[in-house]
Amino acid sequence: MPRTRPLRVVHCPVNTAGVPWVNVQALRRRGIDASLVVFNRYALHPEADRSLDLRGGFVRRQATQWRALASLLPRTDVFHFMFGLTLVPQSLQYPILRAFRKRSVMHYLGSDIRGRTREQLAAGKKAGAEIVGSWDATRWVPEATVIPPGIDLSAITPVPPRDRKRPLVVHAPSSRKRKGTEHVVAACEALGVELRIVEGLPHDEALALYREADLVVDQLNAGWYGVLAIECLALGKPVLTYLHDEPRVRTEEAYGLEVPLVGVTADTLQARLGELVDAGPAEWRRIGEASRAYVERVHDIERVADTLVELYEGLDR
Repeated sequence: MPRTRPLRVVHCPVNTAGVPWVNVQALRRRGIDASLVVFNRYALHPEADRSLDLRGGFVRRQATQWRALASLLPRTDVFHFMFGLTLVPQSLQYPILRAFRKRSVMHYLGSDIRGRTREQLAAGKKAGAEIVGSWDATRWVPEATVIPPGIDLSAITPVPPRDRKRPLVVHAPSSRKRKGTEHVVAACEALGVELRIVEGLPHDEALALYREADLVVDQLNAGWYGVLAIECLALGKPVLTYLHDEPRVRTEEAYGLEVPLVGVTADTLQARLGELVDAGPAEWRRIGEASRAYVERVHDIERVADTLVELYEGLDR
């Protein structure tokens, strides 16, 4: 039976790394009635259609969350939950959605599942589907659908590495300990290259600094890359990061092209970075061109949005 009105989708209740907001914008371009509702606006990614501005103790916060759910239920077809969170306690959230014949998705973004047990993640299986952003993340949620995070490539023009002898290296840790920042600092000092550490800036200001980079070091612990690396790849920058072998192979098999990120560990960073420094700008630009092509194939939000719509349409009520 043909749909008589647009599909109504609510992303909630956080805007982690800006991923939900980018999704919502792309879904709207496809005629989906999409919106983002958050508990509170983040300082680095404040974008949202509505913030509940949660304040006070548990009872007050719960009252606000339950009112939000009551207002959204009549005008939502699909609840797209992010970062392992729901609007109200999960033990009640999913039974209520089933009673009202509403569809739901639980979308994990990385640090919300990394290192957690199957039992700790069991509640998400009550959703109609689970999403992870990489094959690396299927270690924790094996049944999840892999949909890599998308970015708006129309807003990011490549800025190739400059033609100069010594590169500017950029590193933007959300947590210095988790990202291995001490090893990045040590490697750059040993090689005598300039390092710029970007922290705590609004997204637009941080992106402006990424544009100036010749080389980017992402992280040395997680085993896969996130939105920062994706944006730098889109800018045409070589990105050094720690990657697990199996998800790298599975990604290349799925998309038919090489993953162009330069694989390093804390122990190999200095040597590999030194090789790139010696290789010079022509090699930096070659890797940067492959980086942009990879993002256009894997992380273009327009492709991602099409995949999301297909997933929504296939959910059981």
